[in-house]
Amino acid sequence: MISTQLIIYCINPGCNSPINPMGDRVCASCQTPLVHRYLWATGSLSAQIPPTTKVVDRYEVIKHQIWLDTQPGLPPDVPEELPKEVIPYLRLYQERLHLPQAYGFASDLEGDTTNILLLENVPIDETGNIYPTIVEAWEQATAVRQVYWLWQILQLWTPLSELGLSRSLLVVDNLRVQGWCVRLLEVYKTPADEKLSLQNLGECWQFWVASAKASVAKGLQNIVQQMCETEVELEAINIQLNNLLLASAAELPLVLKVAGSTDIGPVMAQNEDACYPNALSDLDEPLLPHLSIVCDGIGGHEGGEVASRLAVQSVKLQIRALLTEVTEQAVLVPPELLQEQLEASLRVVNNVIYARNNEQKRQGKERMATTIVMAVQVPQRVQTSTGWQSNNTHELYLANVGDSRAYWITRNYCQLLTVDDDVATREVRLAKSLYRKALLRPDASALTQALGTRDAESLRLKVQRFIVEEDGILLLCSDGLSDNNWVEQSWQNYAIPVLTGKLTVEDAVRNWINLANEKNGRDNTSVVLTYYRVSPEYLVPVTPALPEEIIEAEIQEEQEEQEEPISLTESSRSLLDLDLDLDLNLDLDLDLSEEPFISPEIPPTLITKPKRDKRLVMLGGVLALLVGGTSLGLFAWWQFNPQGFQQMCRQLPQRVQQLCPPGK
Repeated sequence: MISTQLIIYCINPGCNSPINPMGDRVCASCQTPLVHRYLWATGSLSAQIPPTTKVVDRYEVIKHQIWLDTQPGLPPDVPEELPKEVIPYLRLYQERLHLPQAYGFASDLEGDTTNILLLENVPIDETGNIYPTIVEAWEQATAVRQVYWLWQILQLWTPLSELGLSRSLLVVDNLRVQGWCVRLLEVYKTPADEKLSLQNLGECWQFWVASAKASVAKGLQNIVQQMCETEVELEAINIQLNNLLLASAAELPLVLKVAGSTDIGPVMAQNEDACYPNALSDLDEPLLPHLSIVCDGIGGHEGGEVASRLAVQSVKLQIRALLTEVTEQAVLVPPELLQEQLEASLRVVNNVIYARNNEQKRQGKERMATTIVMAVQVPQRVQTSTGWQSNNTHELYLANVGDSRAYWITRNYCQLLTVDDDVATREVRLAKSLYRKALLRPDASALTQALGTRDAESLRLKVQRFIVEEDGILLLCSDGLSDNNWVEQSWQNYAIPVLTGKLTVEDAVRNWINLANEKNGRDNTSVVLTYYRVSPEYLVPVTPALPEEIIEAEIQEEQEEQEEPISLTESSRSLLDLDLDLDLNLDLDLDLSEEPFISPEIPPTLITKPKRDKRLVMLGGVLALLVGGTSLGLFAWWQFNPQGFQQMCRQLPQRVQQLCPPGK
């Protein structure tokens, strides 16, 4: 059917007049933000449907294979038995930053019964324009971005190859770029009689690296030559490409400005959130501006707020020790080792809260826990591509458990970096349901994991590594802000003023919290903003100023350094060797089948803050002392309060207890 009027329906089911002209930002009747959801229609049949056609009286064909859902408030059609072609998208849901996800099917087309698979989260902007291919954007890209794109493709090689989809990375028109980020239009099955290898990938890259920027051209050409001419291992290529990436990123200056705050909200009786940094209380912290954390506690009075605070304090102490170790290394610490260390830190935090639950005999919904989203900017020394010594490789590590989120925001786009640990996501990841259908479940938003609910061995953790090579804002927040997609709908008004120098990060934090209280308002809200700047622009002055770190490029005389193997100290390495099984067999609110964990309702009465926070913080502190190598502080506590020290040690995992001095 040929469209005569371009319209879009309001998603508010109670709207009296839901029809609006396409392109409007809010509904004229109820002022609800209008959702323009652009989709990619797969298959040869969809390619034959011309623009201006309206498919099944719902989907507007904007351009070839780019469709707009004019009724985004309705669930898309999904067959009872999921077709095989959709399963890979579900299995790869954790890679949604780079890959599209299955949306639904368009069926009952005139004269054809074939279902067309529709994909969302595709590389199409908010006006319906597809992002450029790597080839189209290559020559205009900076040296570090060229290497970064290739590094991302290499990271996708293994997960796609395991599902027989590596061909997806060899189709040039399929590889699109949204700024720094490589995004695929769809996935392609590799033919059974075709065996693809790194040689095929290298041959694809050959044409690009021929026009690479001068500072990285020789390094890239050497890597591609190895891929094409020898049976080189993926790990060897990964190491070389990573070293080139960090050396090119280090050419750029880096300025970090961070601010954070937490708010009880207009309804809640107490604040179970915690964050770092928090308003003006953390001005003198040595970790600023490299660490940011948001935690959303679960468990009610004397539970959730204790768990979230304990998690923040314990993570801070462990990261301080880790960053100290990293700065002492003579060569680059590989990302895999840093990711392992950060995962181990979260497992330690988990088991501290888990042990406290067991000690207090908390059962069911009384058990305290917390979500967490944390970001660590790791400064490493490296010789740059042009030969001088830099103090920062621009690495940013990100981890999350639960539904607290992280977003990367620039002047041009807002990208969700994390994946929620909830029932809807679980159903997709296990290939049981498409995401939009899973959202219809009454328990869709219930958490499937949080820190402290069960032993750390059951945690599914993923630590991501990014390279900061453009100006942008990293927004960490609890669901008090992210619920109902208010970040995605409002980022231009709240982030761009910071990026253009018209607003301080402190004021932006307060504005985001005010938005959360106004639009959501039924929960606590925590927001931490970190402004990463590689351009020469200046931040808006503010008094008092939060700590700001400026890492500028300084050319130094090249010095010969003898490479030494990376060896973190024994106390720091203990993070990786912890026996995380506490041998405590109690029923958990979250079992291994990932049943939903639902936060209890909070009675609407004022409740005083618990008075045992100090002891819990000390427990977090002893963990950090044990894993961070600060033996002097450990010895002092042992001498000062041996009974209290031994009591704390008995609550730690068995192998960590071995690091404790004997009782006096």
